[in-house]
Amino acid sequence: MPRLATVALLLAAPLFVASASAAPESKRGNADLKKYCTRDMLKFCGDIDPDSKEMDACFTKNRAELSENCRRAITAYEAAGSK
Repeated sequence: MPRLATVALLLAAPLFVASASAAPESKRGNADLKKYCTRDMLKFCGDIDPDSKEMDACFTKNRAELSENCRRAITAYEAAGSK
């Protein structure tokens, strides 16, 4: 779980998905992670506070099930030093 915990926390900001429902807000943000991982966050972890350790655990637990684009965004984020 190198930086996946941090990645999970960066996902939620006021974004809208196809159903027009907003993702929970987070105190952090990364445009690519939000763009490519919001649906995964809502699907696997939607009922969890985005700033909690439970969100980190949820993303870690479901990593293999995340969409390809989300996994790529996480990999790029980690390679950039989580900035």
